[in-house]
Amino acid sequence: MRRLSYERRIQLLALAAGLPGSFIALILLWTGSYSSGSAWTLTFLILSLWLGFALSLRHRVVFSLQTLSNLLAAMREEDFSIRARGARPDDAMGEVMIEVNALSAMLREQRLGALEATGLLRTIIEEIDLAIFTFDHEAKLRLVNRAGERLLGRPLERLLGSTAVELGLAGCLEGESARTMDLAFPGASGRWSMRRGSFRQGGLPHQLVVLSDLSRTLRDEERQAWQRLIRVLGHELNNSLAPIQSVAQGLESGLNAANQLPELQAGPAAPILQDLQEGLAIIRSRTEALGRFMAAYSRLARLPKPKHLPVPVGDWVHRTAKLETRVKVCIKDGPRATISADVDQLEQLLINLIRNAADAALETHGGVQVGWSVQGSQVEVWVIDDGPGIPNTANLFVPFFTTKPAGSGIGLVLSRQIAEAHGGQLTLENRIDARGCEARLRLPF
Repeated sequence: MRRLSYERRIQLLALAAGLPGSFIALILLWTGSYSSGSAWTLTFLILSLWLGFALSLRHRVVFSLQTLSNLLAAMREEDFSIRARGARPDDAMGEVMIEVNALSAMLREQRLGALEATGLLRTIIEEIDLAIFTFDHEAKLRLVNRAGERLLGRPLERLLGSTAVELGLAGCLEGESARTMDLAFPGASGRWSMRRGSFRQGGLPHQLVVLSDLSRTLRDEERQAWQRLIRVLGHELNNSLAPIQSVAQGLESGLNAANQLPELQAGPAAPILQDLQEGLAIIRSRTEALGRFMAAYSRLARLPKPKHLPVPVGDWVHRTAKLETRVKVCIKDGPRATISADVDQLEQLLINLIRNAADAALETHGGVQVGWSVQGSQVEVWVIDDGPGIPNTANLFVPFFTTKPAGSGIGLVLSRQIAEAHGGQLTLENRIDARGCEARLRLPF
């Protein structure tokens, strides 16, 4: 049996409420001594009032309920600007409307607070220097911040929806939730601190992965340690080298004057004086060389902060590559790009890389290639040589380590320090496809 609607039940109840009185009034009207015209007129009036009041009651109840329904529908659609008018505290329906208005105002404040908190959280996630990823129950990426984009070397629209296996993060979703891992990504590689947590969104389980680069932190500590060591050694050595060099120069000048005397030039002491003079010359030259050696290393401890200005990548690469004239440097142009950096420091960095590549290419009579490309939010500048390669790449960025007979061991260390001061990364590896090495510098836009 089909149930009556709420409006139909209200209408029937209104008709039933007026039915007894109307029925009795009609009986008294037609049994009384009234003319036929008066009876029909009064009958029409009674029936009209009865039906009119019943319909008015139905309309009043239904209209109030429809107003309440519209208010609730607006709140469900998160539109909290609609309010019920004419709500009074002295009747039942007015009290309901007042409570609905109060509920709408409260939900509006809560929504504004949630939006502000969400905006603050998103800003923090975007600006924090940690790579943050969230994966759904199917191990698909649902959220990533800018640090994660730089790490994976792809823009956001190409990352969302990819699986952890495709992104190289499958190992982060398994095993212990907090551990140290050796990982390699397009944007960086090294040792990482990984932390994983779980949460629910939309009733489904999700996982949060946070990666922190330990390699840069360890290198910062290492750099601060040897910078302090260089300052101490430089101070002590300079205090000792200055008087040694001064005394050696004074003795050498005295011996030069003594050698001009005729009685000494022909005497038996002449060979001894000559040996002393040569020995003092060696002492003086070595103290001067050691002083220059320590002065070169002190540059590492005094590298200033970069002064960021717009730097067109093409102009920078072409201008620096022209400084190398010993070997042929082939430039492969990339797309037009401009970065914010210290052009003087970047030129020094690229000079070091090209000079090292040219030194290696001279041994095999090869050449050097320089070029750049744009990968996501990074510019990658590469220098490739046809040299013999490097037998031990593990110590390339260790201070004082060099593979050149006359090298100082600070060029690559200084270059990596400049790269990291600009928020970039510098790597140097042997080529896989051919003989030689390739240096890759990644800098953010």
